[in-house]
Amino acid sequence: MQSDLAPAIVSKGALWTGRVLSAVAALFLLFDGAMKLVKPDFVVEATVRLGYSESVILPLGAILLVSTALYLVPRTSVLGAILLTGYLGGAVASHVRHEDGLFAVLFPVIFGALLWGGLVLRDTRLRSLVPWRS
Repeated sequence: MQSDLAPAIVSKGALWTGRVLSAVAALFLLFDGAMKLVKPDFVVEATVRLGYSESVILPLGAILLVSTALYLVPRTSVLGAILLTGYLGGAVASHVRHEDGLFAVLFPVIFGALLWGGLVLRDTRLRSLVPWRS
């Protein structure tokens, strides 16, 4: 019988699928955060077009990079996923408020699903909380 303190075994397939999903999402978010720190013209234009001032770009980039780094560290991955979910929710709200198309609204949702899907596949403790598992 397995102790409550001992982690359950994750299959190699689930582990690697989770790692790949997490890596795809994290690489995109790291790139996005870095672009906010570099502030090329197209990033500034897109941010201002959404109704934000240029002064929020650097703080948003820093928050995104820190949250993504927390997500990539196994001990803090759930905290990182929660913070990134909030960040991506803000992106969804911004696109809805700006009345952007369906793709722009769903794009952050897809990345949130990649983040959580990868995390659930990598961590059996988290997988046990998912309601469709018996």
